[in-house]
Amino acid sequence: MQPDIVTTVGHRGKTHIQHGPLNDRVYLMKLDTVDLPDIADHMEELGRNEGYSKLFARVPAFAAEAFTERGFIREARAHGLYRGERSGMFMGKYLDAARAEPEDRKAISNVLAIAGDKTAIDPDEVDTAAVVALGTGHAQALAQLYGTVFESYPFPVHDPDFLISAMQSNVRFFGIFRKDQLVAASSAELDADWRCAEMTDFATLPEYRNRKAALRLLTAMEAAIAEQGYLSAYTIARAASTAMNCVFARAGYTFGGTLINNTNISGGLESMNVWSKPLAA
Repeated sequence: MQPDIVTTVGHRGKTHIQHGPLNDRVYLMKLDTVDLPDIADHMEELGRNEGYSKLFARVPAFAAEAFTERGFIREARAHGLYRGERSGMFMGKYLDAARAEPEDRKAISNVLAIAGDKTAIDPDEVDTAAVVALGTGHAQALAQLYGTVFESYPFPVHDPDFLISAMQSNVRFFGIFRKDQLVAASSAELDADWRCAEMTDFATLPEYRNRKAALRLLTAMEAAIAEQGYLSAYTIARAASTAMNCVFARAGYTFGGTLINNTNISGGLESMNVWSKPLAA
């Protein structure tokens, strides 16, 4: 299936929306507030016309009312995500009631219980010496890693050209090599307006798992973006993944909520957990 498309809409063409059948949703990725409140109506019109089953938006707290008035619910909240001052809200609306019911509700609860028992560790205790910044010359190896790890993904990370384009815009990739092989990677998607970053695209080859690669990558990324003046970080992690939720719990992130049946990853729609953390001293 082809990846969902990202388009710019609105009065100034600065609101970014992703939509398509892969994730079966309309996703408001970046809001230009001059497009309030009409953007919520535009999303619903697009979703119904295309037959999608979910609308999803990440917006500042002060913009949330425009969405709740149109039937959206708050699925997650990340404190201080917007410029370190206001919460970021993750709003959802289901155009098909069946999508609002997670099949793995018990598994999600069990994962959160396990993650909740984890004690946050001091970042200075995490060995990040093996983590390196990746550039366009690593795009082929990075695409191969993602293609190996993920059967499907919400963005075309298996395409080297997509990765190069991302690197040349607002995404910083990091990796760990063993000899000449890229065995683990992740990215920080930077939002200069919100002064936050999404910690995402974590992948480790099966034979190199259980070696704290994700925690090392995360710790290195936090240090790198904090040096650039970013104030907070968040992730949208697979809700049924014990390992990834525990990584963020150990790194001192706060759980903010679950996005039900939100993302097509590894062959089907999965619920996702939002975790966030302030980076400023």
